Amino acid sequence: MPDTAVIENEDALAADFDEAGEEEERPQTFAELGVPGPLVRVLAADGKKTAFPIQADTLPDSLAGRDILGRGRTGSGKTLAFSIPLVARLGEVDADEYENMSQFRHEVEQVRKGHAEERRADDFLPHPRGLVLAPTRELANQINDVLMPLAQMYGMTTTTVYGGVKYSRQIAELKAGAQIVVGCPGRLEDLLRQHALTLEKVEVAVIDEADEMADMGFLPPVKRLLGQVSFDAQIMLFSATLDHGVDEVVNTFLTDPKIHSVDSATAAVDEMTHHVFETTQGDRHELVRTLASGKGRRILFTRTKFQTQKLAKDLTKNGIPAAELHGNLSQNQRDRNLAAFESGDVNVMVATDVAARGIDVSGVELVVQVEPPEDPKSFLHRSGRTARAGHSGDVVTIVLPNQRRRTRRMLHEAGLKVKPIEVTHDSPEVLELVGESAEPRFGWTLEQSQPAGNPRRRKHGKAGDGSAENGGRSGRNRSGGRNKDRGKDKGGKPFKSERKDRANRKGREERAEVAEREQRFEPKQNRAERRAAKFEGRDNREYEAREHRWEHPEIQEEKREKHEEKRNNKRREKYARLHEQQRAEAGEQRGTDNRKRRSVERSDQRGQSDRKPGKKQYAKKQGAPTKKQRKAEARAERRYEDDRQYRRNRDERDDHRQGGKRIHRKEIRVIHDERGEDAKRYDRRMEAKYGDSGRRGGHGERHDKHAGERQGKPFRKHAKIRKAPFRSR
Repeated sequence: MPDTAVIENEDALAADFDEAGEEEERPQTFAELGVPGPLVRVLAADGKKTAFPIQADTLPDSLAGRDILGRGRTGSGKTLAFSIPLVARLGEVDADEYENMSQFRHEVEQVRKGHAEERRADDFLPHPRGLVLAPTRELANQINDVLMPLAQMYGMTTTTVYGGVKYSRQIAELKAGAQIVVGCPGRLEDLLRQHALTLEKVEVAVIDEADEMADMGFLPPVKRLLGQVSFDAQIMLFSATLDHGVDEVVNTFLTDPKIHSVDSATAAVDEMTHHVFETTQGDRHELVRTLASGKGRRILFTRTKFQTQKLAKDLTKNGIPAAELHGNLSQNQRDRNLAAFESGDVNVMVATDVAARGIDVSGVELVVQVEPPEDPKSFLHRSGRTARAGHSGDVVTIVLPNQRRRTRRMLHEAGLKVKPIEVTHDSPEVLELVGESAEPRFGWTLEQSQPAGNPRRRKHGKAGDGSAENGGRSGRNRSGGRNKDRGKDKGGKPFKSERKDRANRKGREERAEVAEREQRFEPKQNRAERRAAKFEGRDNREYEAREHRWEHPEIQEEKREKHEEKRNNKRREKYARLHEQQRAEAGEQRGTDNRKRRSVERSDQRGQSDRKPGKKQYAKKQGAPTKKQRKAEARAERRYEDDRQYRRNRDERDDHRQGGKRIHRKEIRVIHDERGEDAKRYDRRMEAKYGDSGRRGGHGERHDKHAGERQGKPFRKHAKIRKAPFRSR
């Protein structure tokens, strides 16, 4: 059976202590718990000298290398409880063997150079030695922020691996020698499939918020990842509960784990005060604005992404700058909004449950649940964003009339007994909870406080942060701050860094002045006023020319007349060319027709008088076609010639495609006619009227009343032309 360290019957123990009048035990320091000296220095520089209960309970066993199963409420200090042993066991330099920190740093630098030589090999494959799995991106970034200064003391680097960002940065940091990877299971499996790293040399693996991973469906990839680590690796698992398959992971991958349970999953925090405000739908928005108008930091939780966007926009419009955090934002937008909230640029964060386990911002005084969550576990994790690390905080749950029964049942399952209060936005209970209201700020945008870019890279820098854990050194100021005020003290020329700071300060002041000027409500200018303001005080030739045209309209009228005249001349020339071309074509056609007519006349008058009949005599001759008929016959003849030429060209193309060999097609004989009676009757009528050519659709002799009279008589032009059936004269 695994060892168990569970605090039972806490109320009875507290009563015994009160009756005996004994003092509470003094909190243990990290040095007393066996934490290496360099890590103690880093923690002390950050103001962390004593351990929380879960840290004091787990550190002796985790530093010794045992598998750990930690259970505790949110905000109890679990991140630092596994970060310290993770770095201490991966550190390759023993601090106890050196007398001072200078020797320790020198040895760390030698180890780092050795790893750099190893990475220069052609067959180098990134192989991190530490692995931390987290369910959300925000939690992964939060863990990385805690791990980074500790790892830098031992010359190690960390990296985050999660979706929503480019692969290139993560792969580059892995190839640069990141020894601790903090990431989400999905993207980590993608990189493994791309052979960007291997987990065979992982010595310490941590699974944080395992119950949340089970709820999100991440346990199958977690099992696959743990199956690739070294069989003798130390595994630490931290979870609020052991349901939804977490117990299966414990039984499969943890060897004789040491169980530490300081608080139950549903344990309430003593410093946390819960309030349940019942209100109406019409007054809820005003109540939320009132609760968000205080000076302290506060987080507002909604159920959907659309509600988060709408509420943040409404608060910002009403003079309460609010950052938003939900799944529809890119990772860069999430980081910028979270950085604005952490830096104090905004005091209000509107978020969905995606941030319930990823926000660890100190000083959050109030958590407002605009929409009650679905289950008690989400309720406790939302509430856990306040009253962290021993601080106090308030949690407000807003309930509508149709949500009373469900909220009452959820609070009962969470083990909370809170009496609901009917309030409005100006109730004394609400105003007392809000306290002093902050000054309204209109026109706030995220770009003003967090410019485009990655705020996390600006925060950490490329060569460390220059704090105590980095030996008091920084990549930007190698002197460690000794010559910071050289220009002021000695009257010499300031350093470049000092001049740059002054320039940056001046730029910030100018941007703040511009932002303040933009926030003022000024009436909108029309286009002419905007252009005049733009060129005010400058030599604006365009403005002067426009004013001159306005004062002398006859100049503009003269230019317009010249333009119209030029355009009309171009049109006349164009139409003249078209008319000339049409007349030339008509004359050519007329000459062709005249030549053909004269040829026909000579044929008709062969053997007769040499005198050619005049135009009137020709027109009066019996059987002569009219002018309209002659034109129709000419058109039909042209079509017939075009058709013959088309067939000739087509046959030549077919012969060319088939190598010059002509295919003799046989005539299609109809063996059995399956057409209808109407079609057959139509063919019989056409054959009787026009002969065989009319039925087949070919070009036969034209049917007219003079066809029989021309047998044996001279050739007639109009009798030779072939036309389609039913063509009227």
